[in-house]
Order: sequence, then structure tokens, then C-alpha cells
Amino acid sequence: MDFTIHHQSSNSPSSSSTSSSTPHPNPITAAAADQDPVHSWWESVSKARSRILTLSSIISSSSPSPSTSFSLSSLADSDRPALSLLSSPDAYSLLSSLLSCPSSGSGSDPLCQWLYDTYILSDSNLRLIVLSFLPLLSAIYLARVHSNETSSIPSLSGFEAVILAIYSSEAKSRAGKPLLVQIPDLSQPSLYHSPRIPIMENKSRPSVGVLSAPLEPHIAVKSTKRASILGTAFDAYHKHISQLPSWSKVEFCKFATAWAGQDCHCQNKLDFDGENDLDEFLDKLGIEQNGEVFKGVRIPLPWEFLQPVLRILGHCLLGPLNSQEVKDGAAVAVRRLYARASHDLVPQAILGTRSLIHLDKRERATAKANANSASLANASSNSNTPTKAKKPEILLVSK
Repeated sequence: MDFTIHHQSSNSPSSSSTSSSTPHPNPITAAAADQDPVHSWWESVSKARSRILTLSSIISSSSPSPSTSFSLSSLADSDRPALSLLSSPDAYSLLSSLLSCPSSGSGSDPLCQWLYDTYILSDSNLRLIVLSFLPLLSAIYLARVHSNETSSIPSLSGFEAVILAIYSSEAKSRAGKPLLVQIPDLSQPSLYHSPRIPIMENKSRPSVGVLSAPLEPHIAVKSTKRASILGTAFDAYHKHISQLPSWSKVEFCKFATAWAGQDCHCQNKLDFDGENDLDEFLDKLGIEQNGEVFKGVRIPLPWEFLQPVLRILGHCLLGPLNSQEVKDGAAVAVRRLYARASHDLVPQAILGTRSLIHLDKRERATAKANANSASLANASSNSNTPTKAKKPEILLVSK
């Protein structure tokens, strides 16, 4: 792989040259500069502007004659350049087209190099930019890995380097510990109050569920570890999903629909009275009826990969601040995954997708009832509002 891994240390060339001119820097001054919020804000802004200008030069060299008048360098002049790039649909469309090129994803791909270098800077706003492209990058990567034309697949080390950077950061944050969840003891009379009569010597130990085992360090994406590495990267995506733009969530829902596979009537089994609202959702999202989605293919869905996918879809489905497009996309994806789990006979996946479908139906029924009651209230208020009689018009005629 042609990537150069940068280690963050004080022995960089810039720091060594500075130390030669000032062999004994004042530690008090350096500590004060680190604690100054204005200094840290300006350092973050300068770092973001530098990364955006670097990205602009990469795009200029990749496409000398751009089809649009949009310029990435203009985003570097804002007060919050990283968030401006994150919230720009034109920038997302431009970078998506470059990531979708047939030659993308190799070790010499400058855009993958930029994503990798940007993520390891450990700047929270810059990391959001890289995470917003994770659904598209993962979909293209998985589509090429599971392509039938294995002989013509180019090198994917560029994509894998970005995925490994996200995985390594998540593994470092967990510090070798598993993700656990406390399961309440349902044999107790109440979950929130102590019983009036104390239980004598029959105290059951709290049940603990393991969401994710301790993460192992990886320096390459092996086929046997690909699902768990991508699942961990999706966990990092889910951590910051409330800060990500809506089009990134819509893309994720589209690709999850494609990963589930072909359309099947099983996806409508849990709808009320056989109603099928998915056709309307599919038309809105641009998803074909045969299950084919752009850049997406049917892939194996092991539980370590599917569990974080369902967690993300749960947020897209039930998040109160999500747009209706995001919720509709998640509704389609969850029903397709339910059909896939029913055919594959995976109990965890059936239970998870079935629960999300029931919650989605309840939310939509509540929203529909609230809309009907609001319209009835408006109609009754309009009918009861007294109207003033118009005064007769008096025409003055001059004699």
C-alpha cells in the first residue's frame, strides 16, 4: 500500500527545527497556549482551511475542466470551514462522483489519501467529514469485493486504509474493553423502586449482555475480519450520527436496502391490513423494485456487521429531528432486511428488524392521528369564528 502513516509525536521536522533555535521553550507559555480557547479555535480553523485547500488542489488535478462552477476553495474562507464543507451538498456530490470512479480506491488514490490524513488529525469536525462518506465508501468497496468479475477488480488498499483508520480510532477509544449492556432483572417487582418486603438471600446477579467483544488491532483488512472491521467503523458512524448531514443517512439507507437483496413479499407481512406504502417510498428514494440500487449489491450479513447497521437504521427511523426522506429510507431498508432475515433464518436479525417495523408503524399511526385531529380542530375553529357583515357600499355621485 502506498499510504504513508503519520505518527503524531513531538519529533516531527517542524518541531525539531524549532527546538534547534529555542532549545529550552517555556513550558508555562506552551501550557497557557493549549488552554486558551481562542488559540485552540484558531488552530482548528487553520487546520480545516489547510485541508480544504489541499482537497481543492486534488480535485483540480483530477478534473481539470469541472462541469460545475462550484469551488471548494470558497468554503475555506468561512468562519467554520470544516462544518461548511460538511453541510455543502455540492461538495458532497463532487466528492461522491470522484469516489465512484472505476479507478478509485487504490493505494495511489489522492482522495483516499486525503480522507486518511484528515481522519488521523484527530480534529472532531474534520472527522465528521470523513464519516459522512463512510456509507458511500463502504458500499463501493463491498460492491467491488463481491463482484463477479474478480479478475478485473483494482486495488482497494485506499478504501481499506480509510476504513482501518476509523477502526483503529474506535479500538483505541474502547481501550481493549468490550461494550456491555445491563439487562434488568424482570423477576423483581419493580425496575425503579425497592420492594417493601426485602428479598432474603435470593438476590440474582445482574445480567450483562455483550454488544461487542474487545477489539483486536489490525493492520490489514482480511476477508475473515472484514465484517467485524466494517461493523466497528459503523459503530463510530453511529456515535456521531446526530451531527451528520441528512444526505449521508439517506445514502446509508439506500445501500442497506441493496445489501439486503431482492424484493420479496415478506417485507409487507407486518403491515396493517396488507397495506403497502413501500412503493411510494421506493419511488421517492429512486430505488428500483427489483432491489437494485446504484453502487449496491447483495452481500453476506453476519451479525457483527448487521447489528450496527440496525442501530443506525433505528436512529434514522425514530430520530425526532430526522427528515421524512430519512425515515422513509430507513423504513424500506428495515423491511428488506426483515425479509432477508426471514429467508436466512437468523433469530437476532428477525427480532431486531421486526421490532423496528412495529415501532415505525406505531410512529406513523400516531403522526397520522395527530394530523387528522389537527385538521379537524382547524376546520371547527374556522366554522365557529364569527364573520363581520360587510357594510353596504355607498357610491357618491356628483350632481
